[in-house]
Amino acid sequence: MKRTAKAHWKGNLKEGKGEISTPSTILNQTNYSFKTRFEQGVVGTNPEELIAAAHAGCFTMAVSAQLTQKGIAANDLETEAILDLDMVGLKIDGIHLDLKAAAIDGLSEAQFKEIAEGARAGCIVSKALNVPITLSVTYGK
Repeated sequence: MKRTAKAHWKGNLKEGKGEISTPSTILNQTNYSFKTRFEQGVVGTNPEELIAAAHAGCFTMAVSAQLTQKGIAANDLETEAILDLDMVGLKIDGIHLDLKAAAIDGLSEAQFKEIAEGARAGCIVSKALNVPITLSVTYGK
């Protein structure tokens, strides 16, 4: 299986702009630029935001998969991925996954946290990233 995306760029780094598109058209000539990457309040996306979105989605699905393997369906899962970008070194320092989950009958908080840790380690995007990945879990609240 292969997944693709296309990026187009025109102009210099600070004043130029580009578009990102995917075959699904969820991203369809979506604006990205130096300003959308490094300034607040500018409409458009950036590579780091897309990495965070991919990680949040992958990890949440991985939690669901781990639950499914145990014959359990998730009631409600929500993950925020917080990517830490070092502006001086221009590198991603790490990603923190903040998972909130509704309680599941017959599953303790400790059991759920163990499942979430397994998902953090086993998520395809987690495996692709070479940065520290931390996790916090709020369960049943």
